[in-house]
Amino acid sequence: MEGADMDKATPFIGAWKLVSFIMHGRQGETAHLLGEDPQGLIVYHECGYMSAQLANPSVPKFADDNQWLGAPEEIKAAFEGFVSYYGTYSISEESKTVTHHVEVSLFPNWVGQDQVRFYDFSGNRLTLSTGSLRIGDQEWSAVLVWERIG
Repeated sequence: MEGADMDKATPFIGAWKLVSFIMHGRQGETAHLLGEDPQGLIVYHECGYMSAQLANPSVPKFADDNQWLGAPEEIKAAFEGFVSYYGTYSISEESKTVTHHVEVSLFPNWVGQDQVRFYDFSGNRLTLSTGSLRIGDQEWSAVLVWERIG
């Protein structure tokens, strides 16, 4: 990143620890897809790359210490309890969005796709939120609050 792009990115640059991840439904319901106390880290680098990892810390350990030998239900729980991707990012100050241009993701359908997040800064916190997401037959939006750690 250079020049004006770097100026826009400056508030993002650094490491951010996940404070909360809450899904909001259209009828006012809430859901915690990664549990009540999710863990996560998102990093925005000045070179224009970003990386995000989010986890449900209560996912049970596998019976075997070899990750390739997990039982199907263990693998399913691990997959459902983790979000991980990286790629480049761009910022629109006009729309107050940061777009993650996904290059690699645990969820293969995101590879080559853009993940757009609305952003808001408040003190040492960054809130990222999605637009409307369809999960099953319901409309949801996700709100993730991050706290700067570096």
